[in-house]
Amino acid sequence: MGIFGRKESTPAPASAPAAVSPDLAALTGEYTLDPAHTTIGFVARHAMVTNVKGSFQDFTGSLHLDGTDPAKSTATIDVQMESVDTGNADRDGHLKSSDFFKTDEFPAMTFRSTKAEALGGDDYRITGDLSILGETKPITIDLEFNGAAKDPFGNERVGFEGKTEILRSEWGLTWNAALETGGFLVSDKIKLVFDISAIKNA
Repeated sequence: MGIFGRKESTPAPASAPAAVSPDLAALTGEYTLDPAHTTIGFVARHAMVTNVKGSFQDFTGSLHLDGTDPAKSTATIDVQMESVDTGNADRDGHLKSSDFFKTDEFPAMTFRSTKAEALGGDDYRITGDLSILGETKPITIDLEFNGAAKDPFGNERVGFEGKTEILRSEWGLTWNAALETGGFLVSDKIKLVFDISAIKNA
């Protein structure tokens, strides 16, 4: 079973639409991201030899999931860039500065989905517009459905993991420093990672 839809093991004849699983159809609805159990993170190559991992601590997001028609599912996320956290205060300060995120001028990063697809099994793909520093460009995120459950407090939850890669220079994040041994201090390619827990709205 998946978030947006499921391909039946035995396809129905073309003239008769496949029956919708009641359990799958029950996932249809509006959801809100749970910040306490959600991670929006990134990984950058540093000095050509190691990875630096970071995440954002302040964000909001909503999902509309359609268990019968994947194309009708949508997602929105708003991230406060001042909340960047890499585990190093000096590095976080540099990321917030005019060299990188320019948080005084551009306080938020946003994602607005434009397309959702079921790839089969628990695999899905969502395409949307990512806005950073006033630049908006399309990205595609591969998703894996992790399941649905009711927690001890009565909340209906869905969970999934996602990942994609972007070139930060395409959003104007071009600061760098050359290394004596060749190459640059910070990679242009950035991995974006998502570990999402969302609660169904009452």
